[in-house]
This record gives sequence, structure tokens and C-alpha cells, in this order.
Amino acid sequence: MQSYTIGQAARLLGVSPDTARRWADAGRVATHRDEAGRRLIDGRDLAAFSVELAKGGGAEEDASYTSVRNAFPGIVTAIKLGDVAAQVEIQAGPHRLVSLLTREAVEELGLEVGMEATARVKSTNVHIDRV
Repeated sequence: MQSYTIGQAARLLGVSPDTARRWADAGRVATHRDEAGRRLIDGRDLAAFSVELAKGGGAEEDASYTSVRNAFPGIVTAIKLGDVAAQVEIQAGPHRLVSLLTREAVEELGLEVGMEATARVKSTNVHIDRV
């Protein structure tokens, strides 16, 4: 059976190692120690926990886990849906940001004109996070 370190588990769950450690400390996911004293999570336990998180038992509601540092909170001002692609515009203070993404992503995020959202910019990409 494969086991994962707290850091590996955090990466797979999309959270910080501190969050994964807090979840383990709180008993939300079982751990054991290896010969070197590192805490490990059995693969089956991690898989079950990841399913639980996906069903809504996950992180704090206001928490956002991302490596994209340039965040522009604002309001959705326009959405143009195509058959496959979509264009979302966000007004963040004086900044107008436009992101091209899939129609499926817009639908999964439940984006609508007038709702709060955060545009995250990394290099030449704009990512949209629902608030």
C-alpha cells in the first residue's frame, strides 16, 4: 500500500501543507509514522478523504488555495458563451480583466453578471475564482 507524506497529500488535495497538517491533527485523516518519524497517510485513507472533500466536507468556505499571487477581486460585468469557449469580464476597481475559458468552467463556477469573483493573473493567463 502506498503512503504519502503530509506534503505530498497537501499537493494532491490542493491545499497548503499547514492545512493538511491541521486536518491530520484534528483527526480528519488518519496518519502513522514511518521509521524516520515522518507522518504518513495511507493511500486508501487519502483517497477516501479526497472524495469526502469533493462532496463538500472540505476547506473553510472563504479559503482560497492557489499559487497565483496577483488577485483582482471585483464584479462580473459580462459573460459571452460560445458552444465550447466563453469570455468573462471582471471590473476590479479601475481594472477591466478579460479571461477566455471553457463554457463548462463558467457553468461549473456558476458565474453570472453581477456576482463577485476574483481574477488571478499569472504570466499571460487570467484565472477566475468564484467568491
